[in-house]
Amino acid sequence: MENKKKIGLAIVYDYPDYGSILQALATQRTLTQMGYESEAINTENLKGFINKKKYKYFAQNIFDISIVKEKSKVIGKKLKQKINKDFAAKQAERVASFEKFGKANFKESRPYESWDDLTEACLDYQTVVVGSDQLWLPSNVASDYYTLSFVPDSIKKICYATSFGIGQIPEKYKATYKKYLSRFEFLSARETSGQTIIKEVTGRDVQLVCDPALLLDAEQWDKVSTQDKIVKEKYIFCYFMGDNPEQRTWARKLANKHSCKVVSLLHLDQFITSDEDYIDYAPYNISPADFINLVKNAEYVCTDSFHGTVFSIIYSKNFFTFKRFNKKASLSTNTRIFSLLDRLKLSDRLFMANENIDSDLTIKNYDEIQKIVSEFRKDSLEYLKNAIEE
Repeated sequence: MENKKKIGLAIVYDYPDYGSILQALATQRTLTQMGYESEAINTENLKGFINKKKYKYFAQNIFDISIVKEKSKVIGKKLKQKINKDFAAKQAERVASFEKFGKANFKESRPYESWDDLTEACLDYQTVVVGSDQLWLPSNVASDYYTLSFVPDSIKKICYATSFGIGQIPEKYKATYKKYLSRFEFLSARETSGQTIIKEVTGRDVQLVCDPALLLDAEQWDKVSTQDKIVKEKYIFCYFMGDNPEQRTWARKLANKHSCKVVSLLHLDQFITSDEDYIDYAPYNISPADFINLVKNAEYVCTDSFHGTVFSIIYSKNFFTFKRFNKKASLSTNTRIFSLLDRLKLSDRLFMANENIDSDLTIKNYDEIQKIVSEFRKDSLEYLKNAIEE
């Protein structure tokens, strides 16, 4: 690997979301283990420029009820922080834990001063990799950063497991998607729906690869995790992003049946008042390393989160995954969960919150599942290595 230039990473490494941060870390650590030097591209000085385009997208789609509904939840959470000092302090504590984790774990570039500065700097990269997470949602494509439009034609562009976040591309955006996707030398998909979209838009057949978090096994994640158990008692870990009360009721019943406490990370994407009622412990000073710890040591995991599901699988937990969105929601990300569970032969872990709590709900074939995960990981690593080396 001598005399190789660095790899630039267009990843989400500075936003307080557990799944986003951990899959980004897995991307960089995997490249390091493969013998490559990489750095997360620092867009701190460019966020205003990028977000301006995103806000324009939302303004143009103001009559899409599902988008308005979803974004109003984010606004509602911000307003809650303004009027509730205790809640604001707790959120600040959570954000501080992310910032500390990020500074300790990521290698990043210098902050680029302008779009032109970033483009020129890319000439010093061997290649630029974008991935993973929902970076190709229409709103992100409108902001035009994760499209890698800033990367010169002479520099290789690789997509690793980047998700579209939706099941299909609106007709009015297909030309835009085709334009930027066609510039990539290497494309892959995290979901089967992503494979279908790329085929439809570009005519290219692409490989299905695993989420970056799955590129590291439990032993490797143990090196990231907080070591001592955070919660000493038996507990169910609830990691819910959406507002679906019936799922909380089901989790509470499960906890009561097995004499477990309920531990939950509350008010992640939105403030949900009713969530205060079903839990026993709701810690806020939880870093991404602590998140791994909470999954690893739980008796059960209840979640509507893709990465909540991913880390449950990594640690061979008995988990229950619920749908977060209804079928009509424009911003529904259900497809990524469906694809993952289907690929790993775990579709029976998708629950409706009306299942009989007294049934035997344990996963009995984890040895077989981990073999499938290992093979998926091997194929995905091979794709990444070939894309970089070719």
